[in-house]
Amino acid sequence: MTFEDPAPPRKPRVFKADDVRTEAEIELAEEGLGAVTARGPSTALRRLTLSDINRGFRFGGILLSAIGALASLAAALWFARFVSIAFERQDWVGWLAFGLMAVIAIAVAGIVLRELIGFRRLARLAKLRAIVRASVEKNDPSDERKAVNALLAHYRGRSDMAWGLARLKDHMGDVLNPGELLRLADRELLQPLDGEARRVILKSAKRVATVTALSPIMWIAMGFVLVENVRMFRVIAGVYGGRPGVIGALRLARLVVTHVLATGGIAMTDDLLGQFIGQDVLRRVSRRLGEGAFNGALTARLGVVAVEVTRPLPYLDAEPLRVREIFSELLRSLRGAGDQGGESSS
Repeated sequence: MTFEDPAPPRKPRVFKADDVRTEAEIELAEEGLGAVTARGPSTALRRLTLSDINRGFRFGGILLSAIGALASLAAALWFARFVSIAFERQDWVGWLAFGLMAVIAIAVAGIVLRELIGFRRLARLAKLRAIVRASVEKNDPSDERKAVNALLAHYRGRSDMAWGLARLKDHMGDVLNPGELLRLADRELLQPLDGEARRVILKSAKRVATVTALSPIMWIAMGFVLVENVRMFRVIAGVYGGRPGVIGALRLARLVVTHVLATGGIAMTDDLLGQFIGQDVLRRVSRRLGEGAFNGALTARLGVVAVEVTRPLPYLDAEPLRVREIFSELLRSLRGAGDQGGESSS
């Protein structure tokens, strides 16, 4: 006759009355299925996650993908059959189709070439920015002169900068102290470009504010804001010598938005806008003009960041573009529009 060793006594435990995991542990222990250790829950008590629920084939996604691929294939086959039939004809329809296809091919080639040239301009501008910033950090006269020569080569041939280029070349021999040559380039070359960029930003902000205030449909206003901001980025990059194509402008827009999110620019835009129009102007303009003011202020903020991203030189002697000043001018124009609207309605 053998005697089995009695089960060890259970240790006292403290748990809350609504602790579901501890109650389940007790039930499993009583049924002999094993309990959850003090270090973590067992596999039987693991909670379901989203990956567990979505596990398996997604037949809806497969269906939509197959339908889209089939529709694309049908459109391609229809277009190929149409072109082949049109080319086989020897009358005016065939020649017209051939001429239109030639125009399409030339237009596509032009678009691709323009995008490639735009990417090259952006790459040259980025390389110039790297050379100039390395020269500023080293504070070496020889590197500084190389950076200024790179600036002269970058802006050579621009009629709107002929005066600044001539003045910089005339005074390059008179500068002896390190750092002063780049300051001279900042005053003579980039300060006039900053003024032009400021005018571009203000015009885009006014257009965005006006369209947002007058558009009856939200989606139309959102589409216009997107297109206008991308156009503004292209023009600003063109002001500083790096005008991109559409794809390059979208890449520049991504850099600008990343910079804004990293520096908290949207929150600053909201704070400045509330400081300017929270007291008096909002009581005098309509709600739509208030929305237009916010969208215009955000556009101005994005434009200032685009200048910081594309400007070859950091601000050394030239005054940086200030969002507050552009805000105030934008809001003065909106306040004038609100006053005229109030007088006409009365």
